[in-house]
Amino acid sequence: QVQLVESGGGLVQPGGSLRLSCAASGSIASIDALGWYRQAPGKERELVAGITSGGSTNYADSVKGRFTISRDNAKNTALLQMNSLKPEDTAVYYCNVIARRVGEWHSIGYWGQGTQVTVSS
Repeated sequence: QVQLVESGGGLVQPGGSLRLSCAASGSIASIDALGWYRQAPGKERELVAGITSGGSTNYADSVKGRFTISRDNAKNTALLQMNSLKPEDTAVYYCNVIARRVGEWHSIGYWGQGTQVTVSS
């Protein structure tokens, strides 16, 4: 099994910053991609940012220029640096990892438990 542990959420004022961390552990042979999604009350879950094994990144238009995703391959960790936060960034943020387990031939997606980010004055 693959476990994901997220941390770094919390309450921040508009214009502030937070950094989310997602650490993957377990019998991991390789990680193809990591991503952060978010889901606000009454809305569908949406992709915020993703990064491939080669380092290519993509971002939702709403966070471009404010959020930065990075990964530490040695530690199987993904980071999401969030700057200039807005009230509309308030949501539960979920880490997603596409990984191949040791002894398996295909990769599948795994989800973290989610961490709350609230942007409010």
